[in-house]
Parts: sequence; structure tokens; C-alpha cells
Amino acid sequence: MKLTPIETGNLKLDGGAMFGVVPKVLWSKVYPADENNLANWAMRCLLVEDGDRKILIDNGIGDKQDEKFLSHYYLNGDDTLEGSLENAGLTPEDITDVILTHMHFDHCGGSVKWNKDKTGFELAFPNATYWTSKQQYDWATHPNRREKASFLKENILPIEESGHLKLIDGEGEYIPNIEFQLYNGHTEGQVIPIINANGKKVAFMADLMPSTAHIPMPWIMAYDTRPLVTLQDRERFYKQAVRENIILFFEHDLYNEAATLHETEKGVRVKEKGKLDEVLRKE
Repeated sequence: MKLTPIETGNLKLDGGAMFGVVPKVLWSKVYPADENNLANWAMRCLLVEDGDRKILIDNGIGDKQDEKFLSHYYLNGDDTLEGSLENAGLTPEDITDVILTHMHFDHCGGSVKWNKDKTGFELAFPNATYWTSKQQYDWATHPNRREKASFLKENILPIEESGHLKLIDGEGEYIPNIEFQLYNGHTEGQVIPIINANGKKVAFMADLMPSTAHIPMPWIMAYDTRPLVTLQDRERFYKQAVRENIILFFEHDLYNEAATLHETEKGVRVKEKGKLDEVLRKE
């Protein structure tokens, strides 16, 4: 099995929104922001190559949205989804499976693209099965007012209409060597894939834990719909991660791709962090 980080570019989000009730005097020491209080975040996906299967976990913001929408997020960086796949030796047609952790626009926007004459939409990965949870799909297609702006129908409905959407209704190993675990709090039914990679476990953290800066238990995003549930589900994950020495892969941490955890007097904290291949070699 081969794991390859797939960079799709960066976006800027308000630091206060990303760290919730944590004061700026604290979070700014571990994650920088500019003079407008905007912090820069990766939209990093993960390619899992296992035999004949080429599995992509999340796919960034895409390029379907208009300039006004994208201007709110100050997209930056030279990386693109297709460019990063090409660097990995693949085309979108090679992808056999797409796992969507959840359907917020910065995680699933690359799933769907304009057709050639921009009269409609088509799958960006035409040969892939798209996986997400039934709980998340129901949540995304019947959104609450707080999350509604993050669920864009053009990112979601064309997948179902294509017949390529597969919904899971509970935890399990739906793809060989990848366990789908479900977490609530940020949104409903967020899928956290845990990959059994050559005897080591790697968890794709999505928005359960956007970065190493979010590892202290109360450091939870203001975007989370039910932060107390996030706390409970994080505690569940932490116990497993420490016990099984799981490597955490971060979607949004601009500075670290991966980390491991250990117990300290202050609670669970980072043990090792850095590039994914570096952390894999150490563990």
C-alpha cells in the first residue's frame, strides 16, 4: 500500500472561527494569523493506492464556484487537485473510490466539475464510487440554517444523480484495509477513515481535528454544530489513537501533514509531527 498526500491549494479562514472559545492570545502562539485575523489552511487530501484500487479521501474546494464566492476564502498556493494527481502518476479517470468525510464545500467541491460547454455538471472522477455516510448525506441535503451555506447542491446532487454514490449506515471496513468510523459534533455522520497501511494505522482527521494546534481537548472550532459532542467523540478517538499508536493525517494543517499522540500531565498532546513519510518512518 502507498499513501501520498494530495495538495489542492490553501484557503484563509478567520482565526477566531477556527479556534472557537480559545482566546487569540493563546492560539496565535501556535498558529499564525495575518493583520486581518485570517489564518492560512491547507486543503490536503490523501491518495491510497492498494492493489488495483486508487482511493482518494476528500478533494478540496474545486473550481465551479464564481469569483465572488471564492473571494471570501482568499485561495492561495500553486497546488491543484489535478496537478497533484498528475505528480502522483494518475489521472482523475484512474481513481476507483472517493471517500467524502463530509460534504462541506472545502472537502467535496472537487467531486464535481463543469461539463465542456458549462451547461451542466459531471463527475470529476467518472470511474469512481463515491462513499459517504447516510447520516451526513441526509444532513447535507436537508441542512440546518447554521450549516446551510457550507452545503452546496452542485457539489452534492450530481453525485447521487450519476448513480455513483454509495452511502454507509454504520461503522465498518467497507473498503479492504480502510475502516470507516463515524463522528458527530462538527457535522453529523462525519466519516473518519482509518487506514491499515503496511501494519501501521493512519487516520484521516478531516474536521474532527483540523490541525496539530487543535489537539488540546477544548480547542474546538466555532464551526462545530455541537461542540460538546465533539468533545465526547474526540475523547473516544484519543483513547484508541494512544492505545493503537495511530498516526493522524491532517487535512488543514499548513505546517504539519501528520502527528502521533501520547498522554501527558496536561492531557493528550503531540508526540511526533511533520511530513507523513517522516512520521511513518519513526513509528
